Amino acid sequence: MAIKKFRPLTPTLRYRTVADFSELTKKAPEKSLLEPLPKTGGRNSQGRLTAPHRGGGHKRMYRRIDFKRDKLNIPSKVTAIEYDPNRSARVALLNYADGEKRYILSPLGLKVGDQVVASETADIKPGNCLPLEKVPLGIFVHNIELQHGKGGQIVRAAGGYAQIMAKEGNYVQLRLPSGEVRTVRKECFATIGQIGNLDHENLVWGKAGKSRWKGIRPHVRGVAMNPVDHPLGGGEGKSSGGRHPCSPWGQPAKGYKTRKKKKLSSKYILRRRAKKN
Repeated sequence: MAIKKFRPLTPTLRYRTVADFSELTKKAPEKSLLEPLPKTGGRNSQGRLTAPHRGGGHKRMYRRIDFKRDKLNIPSKVTAIEYDPNRSARVALLNYADGEKRYILSPLGLKVGDQVVASETADIKPGNCLPLEKVPLGIFVHNIELQHGKGGQIVRAAGGYAQIMAKEGNYVQLRLPSGEVRTVRKECFATIGQIGNLDHENLVWGKAGKSRWKGIRPHVRGVAMNPVDHPLGGGEGKSSGGRHPCSPWGQPAKGYKTRKKKKLSSKYILRRRAKKN
């Protein structure tokens, strides 16, 4: 993938960059793998706003992705690399030997015509899916299960990979993209390789309109509102709000712990993720 830049004919084009989509081999998605994706506008089942600054955006159809890779020992052929508006990674369309079609996350180096398979005896090459106990040390993997049979839950974003660090008893140690080192059961499946579309993190939206296409609405400061709309609103002239930063419902925004204690949250974590400077 390469990044496309623009001549600064307008202020919004000066810094804006987009993907050139040169790695895509098919424009229209596979209709049999599509599902409607209704919008919520940030509202819950009661109609109340629970996720602010959401609404609008371009219509999308959901692509059913095979995170479980449960068609074992059946070879498949990559027939297309496609765009997915619901995720940062590209998706690969597989045609199985029995005629079924499925989408998977497209790893780096996977090309049209390649053969991939999910099996305990599969080769160590991008796109193949194996139990963690069968993967050699140092190999990059993605789409990793945390519970056997539940399907891949972690390392699914563009450019992501986890590295096999060690094997001890019934567990395999993985170093995740965040720097965290955690253990996962050895029978859990993972896909070989690093996820493609590496330049996704280097893209610059460049204008407010791109946010609106994504369904992100403007974020208004609380101190600019009226007292009826936000605890920080009101006051003569510009004010700092007169209290600590908080949400529109009064929950403190800085330093206030909101997580509930979980007894087993640290059981499988050997080293916490790296802290940001």
